[in-house]
Amino acid sequence: MVVTQPMRGSGTRGLLRHPLTLYVIFTILILLKLMLLHHNLHAYNITMGLLDKVIAIGSILLLSFWVWWLPRRGMIAALAVLHLLLTALIYADMVYYRYFQDFLTVPVLLQARQVDSLGESIATLIYARDVWFFADLLLVIPFAVIMLFSKRGRSGQNSGMYTSSYNGGYRDNSSATYASSASRKKRLHRRLLAGSITLVLGLSLGAGPIYYSGKTWAKGLFDNNWWNVSMYNVTGLLAFHGYDVYSYVKDNIGSGAEADPADVEQVQAYFADRQKSNASQHSQALFGKYKDSNVIIVQGEAFMNFMIGQSIGGQEITPHFNELMKESQYYSHFYHQTGQGRTSDADFGANISLHPLSAGSAFVRYPDHTYDSLPSILKDQGYSTNAFHAYESSFWNRYTMYQNMKYDKFYSKNDFVQDDPLGWSLSDVSFFRQSVEKMSSEVQEPFYSFLITLSSHHPYSLPKDKQQLDVGEFQGTMFGDYLQSVHYVDAALGGMVEDLKNRGLWEKTIFMFYGDHDNSIKDKPLYEQFLGRQLNDLDMAQIMNEVPLLVHLPDGAEAGTFEQPAGQLDITPSVLHLLGISDESYYHMGNNVYDGSERTVVLRNGSFTDGKVFYIPSDDYIYTSGACYDLSTHEATDINACKAGFVQATKRLHVSDTLITYDLIRQFREESH
Repeated sequence: MVVTQPMRGSGTRGLLRHPLTLYVIFTILILLKLMLLHHNLHAYNITMGLLDKVIAIGSILLLSFWVWWLPRRGMIAALAVLHLLLTALIYADMVYYRYFQDFLTVPVLLQARQVDSLGESIATLIYARDVWFFADLLLVIPFAVIMLFSKRGRSGQNSGMYTSSYNGGYRDNSSATYASSASRKKRLHRRLLAGSITLVLGLSLGAGPIYYSGKTWAKGLFDNNWWNVSMYNVTGLLAFHGYDVYSYVKDNIGSGAEADPADVEQVQAYFADRQKSNASQHSQALFGKYKDSNVIIVQGEAFMNFMIGQSIGGQEITPHFNELMKESQYYSHFYHQTGQGRTSDADFGANISLHPLSAGSAFVRYPDHTYDSLPSILKDQGYSTNAFHAYESSFWNRYTMYQNMKYDKFYSKNDFVQDDPLGWSLSDVSFFRQSVEKMSSEVQEPFYSFLITLSSHHPYSLPKDKQQLDVGEFQGTMFGDYLQSVHYVDAALGGMVEDLKNRGLWEKTIFMFYGDHDNSIKDKPLYEQFLGRQLNDLDMAQIMNEVPLLVHLPDGAEAGTFEQPAGQLDITPSVLHLLGISDESYYHMGNNVYDGSERTVVLRNGSFTDGKVFYIPSDDYIYTSGACYDLSTHEATDINACKAGFVQATKRLHVSDTLITYDLIRQFREESH
């Protein structure tokens, strides 16, 4: 006879130990963390409604269905580990979003070694209130330990049942063995069934709605995603990461994916049209006027446009830049076009004239692909090409990428005397001084020198002895610290210009200075307080995306303020034009700012402007949810006014991504030979 007794500790305590109860608690806790993340995003036009919560639950089930196939203790351990890993991932996304307005991706994680260098910047993105995000771990971890290692936890492996077999008062070993074996098989079948049901339920709740959205209102998203936040709006966070892993494996494991022939044809057609439009550049006035001039381009860290010409407390914030504007070309609506790669993206756009990737940095993901970079083109024209950056050469994979870009030498941290340490490395004052010394003594003319500054890097902590600006009401705030650091870099820039003049280099050099990206300070009230006026969404979009571009020609010609839009991709085609080097045969997507034609500037997130309208996309990926602004009135207008530009902007981003991802420049060159 087989006698079955209920597990000791039945009732409330027994219910808490039941696998289904544990699994439900796990699902609820992770869902709450996803909801907390979404609450902290403040993403434009994105809500986390009932369907989004259903997708989130489905994603959790798909990530964890397999725990049902484990023995009871294995299930408890797996749920605890999954809980910790998902907590870490969701929180990492939340911190990353605070700075980049984007989510972590596999390419970004592969650049994780750079996080060691971000130190203080990351510390400023972690808030005291975040402790509540981890509060549940105070219960989850001890509970898991007790369940795993207590005597009752160990004895509860038999799914809450104790089995005894007797035969006339004496134990029948064969009957007991048979009963035990049958019980194990029964438990195994139950585990397999529970896991399978969970898998099917996860596919229905998670993958089903995502698939439907991809075929209806978000059609084309998975083929041409311009921004990860748009993907998140459809998939939720966990499914977004799942798709990201899938995409990375598809593109990088084995032979990798091949470009769609239709996409390749689109790329070829785009550049064929561009070549035709550039055919007349030889007859334009400035083409080749500064042939064989030196070229110096300075990329200013987080140097934004909104404070150019501004004062605080009667003191100019950028006095040296303002003075230099009088003898230079100043582009008052010049846009950074960066994505997740930030500083490396600005470098990529300016020197390669292609759009940065939607995820990760091209410097890290595709450093061995073929590009028509400015240094490689100038090297072929007999220039000495050199990059200067007083930081670790491996950061953003620069050492490898710069070799591919054909720089003769990369002067990195070890090539500079650390005579004035500041922030991440060396002060910009010392960096500029030592760089100009190297140009004067070590570099053969004509030369191309590309410099990247550091002193105005987030979180803008400038020592007291270097603070020369009275920021008044902003004292003690990060915004005030930012103004302080920009003022310092401006002084360093002024010193560099004087040094170039004293060494006789200024009069034979095309000199450019531009900002790389925004300062990651996005609080509208701060800018309203600083500028003394109310700001709408267009104002904020321009503030956060406009950086200054200053161009000084050797003879100081063409000085003035230019209001037509331009972007970082325009730098290489414009430099080549001034030097008399035809841009027709190169795979560049930027505009030549000297050809006099109208131009459109496309940002990585799908925004664009042609000088007449400015389109701000919605994070929900729906065109009509975005906003179209008439720049003559600075007010929102009919969304259809931006439709043609939107189609063109989307096409440009897709062409650039296809060209880079599938290394098509190399393919086209090989086919032509």
